[in-house]
Amino acid sequence: MNLRHLEMRLERLAGFERPTARLEQYQTPAPVAARLLHHAAMQGAIEGRAVSDLGCGTGFLACGAALLGASPVTGLEIDPAAIEIARRNAETLGVSVEFLVADVRDPGVDWGSLACDTVVMNPPFGAQKAHADRPFIDRALELAGEVYGIFNEGSTPFVAAYTEGRAEIEEVIRCAFPMKRTFAHHRKDRVDITVEVIHLRRI
Repeated sequence: MNLRHLEMRLERLAGFERPTARLEQYQTPAPVAARLLHHAAMQGAIEGRAVSDLGCGTGFLACGAALLGASPVTGLEIDPAAIEIARRNAETLGVSVEFLVADVRDPGVDWGSLACDTVVMNPPFGAQKAHADRPFIDRALELAGEVYGIFNEGSTPFVAAYTEGRAEIEEVIRCAFPMKRTFAHHRKDRVDITVEVIHLRRI
């Protein structure tokens, strides 16, 4: 499946109905999700691989991975309402994804059973809570050898330092992230920010 076709399929999916600022529930734009997934697929990290989406929200990355032939695919999300939308999105695309309500910081989860080949994720940028992305990075590197994450522009030096001795940055792709008005404190209907899709490989 080419990049544009994948993007068009993801554009059919539903976003958050009542997004929560505390959880930084910004919808992953279809073009960004498609670019991450297509790139990972070209590197052999999706098709036929076990893939997990941490903080999956409404399931764009998880559903897209399944569409590209990943199996099994698991989406983990702390918000039950988002999980329900994600399940409907999987039905829309006709793909099989196991969605679980779980907090990446919860030591009570049987994380060993969720080990996979590849993690894809759009973790919080830390706008509401500093360092909110760190538990996602930690858990991703625990679960998988290959990690593809979406981070705020300028995050690469931090990610490199934070994962030193655990992972190496294989590649960084910068792309536009169109952010629509979502919360009351937003003043514009849309703001285009730049994000970095960072590919980490566990050492």
